[in-house]
Amino acid sequence: MDKQQIQRRNYAAFLVHAFFLALTMNFIDINTVVPNMLAESGATALHMGILSSIMIGGASFMQLLFAGIIFPLKRKKPALLAGIYLRVAALMALGIFVRTLSGTGLWKVWTILALMTLFSFSGAFANISYTDILGRTIEATRRKRLLTVKQLIASVGVIASALLVKVILSSLSYPRNYATLFLLAGGLLMLATIGFWMIREEDAPMGEQLSLSQRFAAFGKVIKEDRNMRLYLLLINTSGVILSTIPFLILYARTRFPIDGSLTGTFLLVQMAGSLLANTLLTFFSQGQRYRRLLYLFVALAFATPLIALLSSASPLSFSLVFLLTGSTSALYQIVAPGVLLEISTDENRPLYAGLAGAGSLMNILYPILAGFLVPVLGFGMVFALTSIYILLGIYAAFAIRCERIS
Repeated sequence: MDKQQIQRRNYAAFLVHAFFLALTMNFIDINTVVPNMLAESGATALHMGILSSIMIGGASFMQLLFAGIIFPLKRKKPALLAGIYLRVAALMALGIFVRTLSGTGLWKVWTILALMTLFSFSGAFANISYTDILGRTIEATRRKRLLTVKQLIASVGVIASALLVKVILSSLSYPRNYATLFLLAGGLLMLATIGFWMIREEDAPMGEQLSLSQRFAAFGKVIKEDRNMRLYLLLINTSGVILSTIPFLILYARTRFPIDGSLTGTFLLVQMAGSLLANTLLTFFSQGQRYRRLLYLFVALAFATPLIALLSSASPLSFSLVFLLTGSTSALYQIVAPGVLLEISTDENRPLYAGLAGAGSLMNILYPILAGFLVPVLGFGMVFALTSIYILLGIYAAFAIRCERIS
């Protein structure tokens, strides 16, 4: 098999994985399904903040530990598959546990959070290998196209799964509806590994095993010497907190009107429509390999999302438009965040940079917990307004980052 055939095979492999992964993540959507399930189980704003901190910021931070383990490996695919199969086990256990629930209780909320932690952290372990394999097996000229097409294919697939989620949430009572979703998610995630079994991976450049102190020293050196990485960290620590803000939208909506499984499914459908719309437009109108305009657009949408949530009227129909925006914003982030990281790193330092990107995403850990404390004191209006102002700080990073393939 020649080089071009291997490129086509690897390109297809990432798209196969993206399709099944998209189906999986709909069943355990962090913005709609899981927050409403937690709320029905008796969770408070603080619990929602902990969930967001674990699923978004905490998972990224764990890459600090995992990068040192994975960096010296010649082949990253075994580590990638191990992380994914651990996620499958966590989902299956969560589905079985939720199926046994009756009523509410804080011990149930904490058990759910523990299983979601296992699911999230094993995903962080897999992501280090994923980023490195993507950078080494896909040519630079094909990367942005792959990320955009991957998002488009995923968006098309999740529309069908979102419809199924709505049917399950509407037709089954709590907790059977959520248990069914999690068990199906585990099965679909197992199917997603088909794509990674297809990948042809060559040996990575050799790296040495680093202790935790050495990793911190290496991270400090990168931050000191690489301005682009400093700006990248600024971006994900400001505008990037929109990801850990979205789960609070369900809690805010529950203060304005009742939300049942059917309405949760509707919000998910609208969110997926927003993602599909954004990816379709980017596929057809985003030319070349440049990221600058996408960075500006991401910051603008992230800034607007909390404000539009506050301005929407107290009805499910108008509030669903907020989830159209969250779908578009999340889709953009899934393109610009890995895309920019790939361009400012090299094959040799990419695992280190991926680990630093995760470890340096501190605000996605701190913000949701802080918001969970502040919401009962200041109210959603003040917290969302302050969040939008903070998100806007990322515009400087979007303007200042410099790389041949970014601007």
